[in-house]
Amino acid sequence: MLYIVPTPIGNLQDITLRALEVLKKVDLILAEDTRTTIKLLNHYQVIRPLSPYHQHNEHLVLQHLINQLMEGKTMALVSDAGTPGISDPAFLLVRECIKVGVKVECLPGSTAFVPALVNSGLPANRFAFEGFLPQKKGRQTMFKKLAEEERTMIFYESPHRLVKTLEEMAQYFGAGRLCSVSRELTKVYEENARGTLQEVSEHFKKKEVKGEIVIVVAGKEI
Repeated sequence: MLYIVPTPIGNLQDITLRALEVLKKVDLILAEDTRTTIKLLNHYQVIRPLSPYHQHNEHLVLQHLINQLMEGKTMALVSDAGTPGISDPAFLLVRECIKVGVKVECLPGSTAFVPALVNSGLPANRFAFEGFLPQKKGRQTMFKKLAEEERTMIFYESPHRLVKTLEEMAQYFGAGRLCSVSRELTKVYEENARGTLQEVSEHFKKKEVKGEIVIVVAGKEI
């Protein structure tokens, strides 16, 4: 059996009791970065074997993991933060498990875009999660397409690209389009900056940006 186990996006207390129970009983924990995961496991005194599973090795180890699962082993897949499969590896392993009849169970838990969306003040009844935008090929095309999106849009971005991305959004969506940028969610220095794309862009130009970033942008007005 394969468990998909969400982990805290910052505050270690955000892990669920059920997640800890699963991590303590599985035969193997698959971790995006074992150095990050071991800190969480040590904090909660979870002692289980760890094995790396990330975008650079998932194709190489896939069949080996499937063979072990089919032999009766139980595994938990975790990412560095949040729910595996949301802009982190999980899809290939889950798909293969389903194909060969291995049971998959995904626990509910932390996902950065949910608190960012809810506290943005923008409509949350309908939204489009876009994850990370293309960095080069297809980026301009994507912006043009998204300019017509009527639902609230959610993006992940790295700190050093934040201002550039906000400026590009202002160019394609209009400088007056409302947005919210959440940074360091659940951590000591959590910040939620709200306003127009131009205003929020100017805000982050004046400071050194650190931490994980979620951008929430209003959809096109009908």
